[in-house]
Amino acid sequence: MTPFWRNQRFLSIAAQLISVFTVAIVVFILWDNLTYNLELLGIGFGFDFLQSQASFDIGETLIPYKPTDSYYHALLVGLLNSLRVSIIGIILATIVGAVVGIARLSTNWLVRNLALIYVEVLRNTPLLLQLFFWYFAVFISLPKLENQISFFGLINLNNKGTQLPFGLEISSELSALILGLTLYAGAFIAEIIRGGIQSVARGQWEAARALGLKPGLIMRLVILPQALRVIIPPLTSQYLNIAKNSSLAIAVGYPDIYFVASTTFNQTGKAVEVMLLIMITYLTISLTISLTMNTLNRSFQLKER
Repeated sequence: MTPFWRNQRFLSIAAQLISVFTVAIVVFILWDNLTYNLELLGIGFGFDFLQSQASFDIGETLIPYKPTDSYYHALLVGLLNSLRVSIIGIILATIVGAVVGIARLSTNWLVRNLALIYVEVLRNTPLLLQLFFWYFAVFISLPKLENQISFFGLINLNNKGTQLPFGLEISSELSALILGLTLYAGAFIAEIIRGGIQSVARGQWEAARALGLKPGLIMRLVILPQALRVIIPPLTSQYLNIAKNSSLAIAVGYPDIYFVASTTFNQTGKAVEVMLLIMITYLTISLTISLTMNTLNRSFQLKER
């Protein structure tokens, strides 16, 4: 019998138990210190304030809201606004990234270099600066409603926002935020897709051409399915960045969860509770994205017999 102090399985389990115990002690010490300091300041810890009247307005909502509603309802409105930005941003950034990434590999000199300029300029410029540009230099500077710019009567642009078909209207704040996030993240996604496509062996291209497939079919049926095994892991990081960067909405006045939480903190003084709610919210969103993408990644991996 191998002595337990030399048993690798025992040592591995013991190391994990010690790590968990150490983390638990650290968390307990920090929590005890926090509650002690709050007591010294005469501030009670709790989430009862969520049932109190919010008493502030939110300019853009997906569900009915009025200032007489509770802080809980106001935070829910902010959460839905954040989810709207994240979902739309992820979808549009993926489309833009795919188009630009493929364009980076084009045999056409103009298309290839235009895609290169787009990638290098946008991914090397701070996102906050880009949001300021789209909001202050573009959308706020558009003509007034009576002189709005119309594209075939389908899309109308004015300084109040963007009017889309089927009666959809997007405010200037949301338009700037979505456009900024989409173009910024799209530049990174384009490089991820380009790298994934180039990772596919050249023989796959040649074999597909030998079968008489057209370039579009080669990319869709042969190259991309193989490239996705390389693309999805780094793509997950970009989706997480989009979700977290949506918190910059406060810079252009869009009422996301961070915007609403900041107002809640200023009115209630519940800094710790509000920060915990924000952390849990973004952690939940990030873990959901990670779980979804990891599941998708496993479906594209080669299955060994």
